Amino acid sequence: MRRKALLILGILLAVGCATLPPPEPVTDPGVRGGPAGVGGPLPGLTSQELEFFQQGLATFSEVDGVPEGLGPRFNLDSCAGCHLHPAIGGSSPAVNPEVAMATKDGARNTVPAFVTVNGPIREVRFKYKGDGTRDGGVHNLYTVTGRSDAPGCVLAQPDFAGELTRSNVIFRIPTPVFGGGLIEAIPDATIMANLDSSRPRRAAMGIRGRANRRGPGRVNTSSNDGSITRFGWKAQNKSLMIFAGEAYNVEQGVTNELFPTERDETVSCRFNPTPEDRTHFDASKPTETISDVAKFAIFVRFLGPPEPAPETPSSARGRIVFDEIGCALCHTPSMTTGKSSTAALSEKAARLYSDLLLHDMGPRLADDIIQGVAGPDEFRTAPLWGVGQRIFFLHDGRTTDLVEAIEAHASAGNLRFPPSEANTVIKQFRALEKAKKEDLLTFLRSL
Repeated sequence: MRRKALLILGILLAVGCATLPPPEPVTDPGVRGGPAGVGGPLPGLTSQELEFFQQGLATFSEVDGVPEGLGPRFNLDSCAGCHLHPAIGGSSPAVNPEVAMATKDGARNTVPAFVTVNGPIREVRFKYKGDGTRDGGVHNLYTVTGRSDAPGCVLAQPDFAGELTRSNVIFRIPTPVFGGGLIEAIPDATIMANLDSSRPRRAAMGIRGRANRRGPGRVNTSSNDGSITRFGWKAQNKSLMIFAGEAYNVEQGVTNELFPTERDETVSCRFNPTPEDRTHFDASKPTETISDVAKFAIFVRFLGPPEPAPETPSSARGRIVFDEIGCALCHTPSMTTGKSSTAALSEKAARLYSDLLLHDMGPRLADDIIQGVAGPDEFRTAPLWGVGQRIFFLHDGRTTDLVEAIEAHASAGNLRFPPSEANTVIKQFRALEKAKKEDLLTFLRSL
C-alpha cells in the first residue's frame, strides 16, 4: 500500500513539474539615461598633461580629407566618428555615420547591406581568401573614388555581396577607449596573479582563460618580448600607440610612422608622400611637434574611466549576484596599476570588470579569425565599465539587448570549436529567480 502511495505521489510530482510555467522573462532596462559621466581627463593630471590631453582630443575629433591622408580605402574620416557614444572615446552612436560617408564629397560608394542607419558602426573582415587560405584582415567599406579631393582615382569596393553569400564576412564594432591608460598601466604580473588566485573556482566552473601570449604562460602576448597584449577584441595590440597607429591606417587609410604603407598602392590614387602623419620637427610647440598618432595615444592614455551610477538597493544586490553566479571570474571587478611615470596612472584602481584574458566562447560567438595567438573562437573579456550606456553589444554589434548578449555567451561545442567557457555561468543565470535577474541587469546598467 505504501509503495502504491509513493508511486501515485511520484506521478503527481512529475505531472506538476511538467506543467510548471517556464521562468518569467526579464527585460533589459535599456541604455541608462542622465549625464554621460565620461569623456573627461583622468583626475590628477598636471597642467602640461592636460594641455596634451586637450590637443589629443581636438585631433581625435578632426575630420580628414584626402589632402590629410584619407584613403584610398577607408571606413570613416574621423576617430571620434566611430568612438562617439555616450561621449568621445566611446563606441557606436545611435545613428551610424557610415551611411552618409558612402557619398560624402561626391564619393560613388554603395552602402553595403549590413550597414544601416540605426545599426552599429561596422568594420569588415574576411575569414578566408579565394584560394582557401586564411585572411582575417580588414576590408574597407569605401574608396575615395569620385570624391572632389581625389581626382582620377578609380577603385572598386570589395565584393561584399559575394563574400556574404560565401559566409565569409565577419564584423567588428568599435571598442570604447575610456580608461585606456589605466588598462595599459596594469602590470603583466597583476594579470597573471589574478588568474592564479581564482584558478580553483574557475576550474570548477569550466573557465580557463589565457593571455594572448607566446612562450611561457597562457595569455595573449607580444611575439617579441613575451609581454601581455591587451587592446582590441582579441587583445591583439600591445600598447595604445600601436592601437592608435593601426586604427589610423586601417580605419581611415592614413599612413603614419608605425604603419607607413598605403592600404592600396594604386598609383592614380596616391596623392600624398608617405607617411602622411609624421613628427613635425619644425613646430614651435611641443604639442604640435608630435604626430597625430602620438596625440591619439596620449588622449586615450589620459582619458578617464566611466563613472558608475550611484548605487541603489537593487544594483547592490545585483553586484552580489554577479559574483555568486561566476560573472566576476572573467569580468574581474578591479585591478591595480603599477608604478607609473605619470602620477595620475600610478598605483590606481582600474575598475574595468575584465581579466584582460582570452576565453573560448564556443561556436555561437566564434568569428573564425586568428589574431596573435588568439584562436578563431577566443575573445578578450570585454571590460564592462560604461556598459550601462552602451547601445550595441558583442564584438559584431548583433544585439542591443543586454539579456540577449548574456545568453549569447552560452554555446555547446562542435567538431571545430570547444564549448563556451561561460556555459556554467549562463546556466546559473538562467536558474535565477526573476527578481535576482532584474537586480543583476540593474547592476550592469549602473556601470
